[in-house]
Amino acid sequence: MSKRNADHDSEVEQQSSSKRARRCALEYPTSSSGSSPPFQQPTALLSFSYTPAHELVFDDSALRYYVPPPARAKLSHAYDRWIRRPEERSRIDGLLRALSRAQDQKHPSLASGVGAVGWRGVLTRILTAPYEEREGWDLNVMCVQGVLYLEEHRSEEMMREKNDLAPRQRLQTYYGYAFESYCTSDSPNRTNVPQRPGDPPGWGGDVDTNVQWCSVVRTKLGDTRLVIGGEVDCVRGKFTGKTDTFIELKTSMTIRGAQDEARFEKKLLKFYMQSFLLGVPEIIVGFRTPSGEVVSTQPFKTVEIPRMVRGKPHAWDPTRCFQWGDAFLRFLRTQCRPENDDETRVWRVTFRPQIGVDITLLDREGVDEVEAGEERVGFLPTWYWDEVGGKGKQKKQDSPGSDTRG
Repeated sequence: MSKRNADHDSEVEQQSSSKRARRCALEYPTSSSGSSPPFQQPTALLSFSYTPAHELVFDDSALRYYVPPPARAKLSHAYDRWIRRPEERSRIDGLLRALSRAQDQKHPSLASGVGAVGWRGVLTRILTAPYEEREGWDLNVMCVQGVLYLEEHRSEEMMREKNDLAPRQRLQTYYGYAFESYCTSDSPNRTNVPQRPGDPPGWGGDVDTNVQWCSVVRTKLGDTRLVIGGEVDCVRGKFTGKTDTFIELKTSMTIRGAQDEARFEKKLLKFYMQSFLLGVPEIIVGFRTPSGEVVSTQPFKTVEIPRMVRGKPHAWDPTRCFQWGDAFLRFLRTQCRPENDDETRVWRVTFRPQIGVDITLLDREGVDEVEAGEERVGFLPTWYWDEVGGKGKQKKQDSPGSDTRG
């Protein structure tokens, strides 16, 4: 890090547009030294489904089972029938409902307490940050009753961009969902049968991204006990109530040379971390042509992926990721503290690739943006805030907002 950046990082500057104090809080990690902090094997707490109306239900109705995809599957099939859920604010509500239910059931894995709560996507961004060179990200953070809550921050502009993808980017996004359709069935012992005229052999049904099956796990990184939730693509054979049969499905371009191989091995970091965090033991990758035809599939055991890249010129090291993640979470615990018993405070954490992390305490205007006129205290739904006994004066709502528990 240059002296100019170091000087900048140490100062506190006022931003007139938002009236917030800002400072660079945690430097970008450049190397790993020493041993990796312990990471506990994830323990499943419970699972839930989202229906075609994207309503959360505590059952396994959206659970899918792995079936081998047909040869030369065409991933562009039924693109025009894709039911695409609009991109919205990345709320933590569904995960909080699941955590509340697990606590009501007195799940033994929660007996020793919880240190931080977040979706898998948020934790993946944090842990892969040491190797992220282009894309920054923003999180909103609250600390209530000693528990850190982490939620991705999406601006209105970001949501517009995600909902208005370029045609080619939109099609490539669809390829991944179509691969899931070819690889999954609603029964463990059934091969997919075409459901309508024109559907190819092995097609598992039209893509509806409202429908999801999610797992919530409890794990521990260093001294921080984590509750993490995330979507699971399918299971192999049967769902045991544990994570041991989970499968993650991915697509990637066919490897035609050393450059393609290096690009794929870099992608493997995200594949690995997404699965490792949720206890998913197996990843199946469909290698496709640019036009979206699957030419081969390959299974990977999650725990073996780091060895595949070890010693290569552009290798990544999971130890560095876990060291950074542990330092990041410990830093949040020291910085995101209530003041005068006011737990309504919201911090904005901004990651800048190859520079570090800025942490900002939001003012009332910033919190209003986070709440977005909904029944919330910060980004926590009011029902959950009341349930956990949050401390601090709540802002009176001007409108009834939405039923965030349903």
